[in-house]
Amino acid sequence: MTHFSLPAAWPGLCSARRSAAALALAGTVLALIGAPAMAQQQQTLTMWSHWPDEVSKRSFIEERVKQFEAATPQCKVNLQFVQKADLYTSVKTSVRTGQAPDIFWLEPDEIAFAKSGYLEPLDKYIDLANLEDWAKRAWTWNGKVYAMPQEAYSVELYYNRDLMKKIGVTPPAGMQMTQAQFADMVKRSVAAGITPTATGVGDRPYPGAYFLQEILLRKLGTEDYEKLLTGKLPFQDPRVIEAMTWVKQLVDAGMFPRSMATMKLGESHYYFHTNPGALMFPIASWYTGRAFVAPEKGGQPKDFALGLMKYPAMDGSKCPECKTLAVGGSYVMYSRSKNKECAGKMLSSLATVENGNKWMESVLLQTGVRTDPSRITSIYAPYFKELQERGAGARYFIGTPLHYMSGKCGDTFAQVLNRAFPGGLVSVNDAAAQMDAACKASG
Repeated sequence: MTHFSLPAAWPGLCSARRSAAALALAGTVLALIGAPAMAQQQQTLTMWSHWPDEVSKRSFIEERVKQFEAATPQCKVNLQFVQKADLYTSVKTSVRTGQAPDIFWLEPDEIAFAKSGYLEPLDKYIDLANLEDWAKRAWTWNGKVYAMPQEAYSVELYYNRDLMKKIGVTPPAGMQMTQAQFADMVKRSVAAGITPTATGVGDRPYPGAYFLQEILLRKLGTEDYEKLLTGKLPFQDPRVIEAMTWVKQLVDAGMFPRSMATMKLGESHYYFHTNPGALMFPIASWYTGRAFVAPEKGGQPKDFALGLMKYPAMDGSKCPECKTLAVGGSYVMYSRSKNKECAGKMLSSLATVENGNKWMESVLLQTGVRTDPSRITSIYAPYFKELQERGAGARYFIGTPLHYMSGKCGDTFAQVLNRAFPGGLVSVNDAAAQMDAACKASG
């Protein structure tokens, strides 16, 4: 074998070259490793939320986003608050074009987004054990959960204690009036020049039907009520007609404000607690989102005598203790998002018991995230205690009518039972016939 010896300078030259090569290789490896990290650091997800004018909810989400960004520096959040109607209009277009935000706000009646493939299942992103079972069911399709249920609510009947005294009415001990007691109270209110209920449907498809739906739920019981909402029981059923006839009598007596058709939801809050003032406000428990802010920002007066009573039960009601509980504003992930890792982490950060408690403490509203209500110690603790008392012994029905109705059925509900019927523009039989025609067609 022939051996060759290297010139004296070569070992150093080769060593230098090896070192340079090693540095180059190390640089390449670091670049390959660092590129995703840098990309993660620069990853910005877009998040659209409702509640631009609900200070407590907006503040809660803003604070959670700040904490998330601090704990997850590779993820930044472009958070925007948009009115519900505008948000829905935008996302219904943008999901088809691939331009939708990574995370956006929806309510369970928009489960069609998931069915159409526009939403990403969240099962692998968040700890589902931190969500209430009933909240998960509201957003489950094909065995997958498609939303982080931030907001939940019950349908309550708020009232002004001072106005109640003014018309000479004392609610019964159990806070649930009979059919006759309630009708008498409405008549007393009208006679005193006080609008019985503050209700506005100018920009919403449901508040005008809240009272009727709660009467129907109690009259029918949970099973037949669900059949009614799903087209398996006709609105022309005698029990339904009986309930609608009683509500129509209240409508004719002046139960709803004349400006109901044009009054917006936010305006109905002010109508109730400030000007001109109404005896009652049939609304979901997210009433607090607008009411429990400073008066100069649209909240109720500091000395406002807010009370809560149960909806009345008609004679012969099958389930007087029944009550609606529903999932409200929730956050979903766009199925075509390019930032799913960060979006999943953001949603996961919301779905914790700690943040569920913070929501309850700051917003004073139920949530689909598991919580410990006993931890509430704010100045509004008495309110929440009363809210809990009104729910004691309740048999909950999960979901509002629009969570069950869709298409022509849902549209007819919004136009007829939410607007025309409480506005005194349609008869009982006509309203029932229109609902049956629309919901049978949809079914």
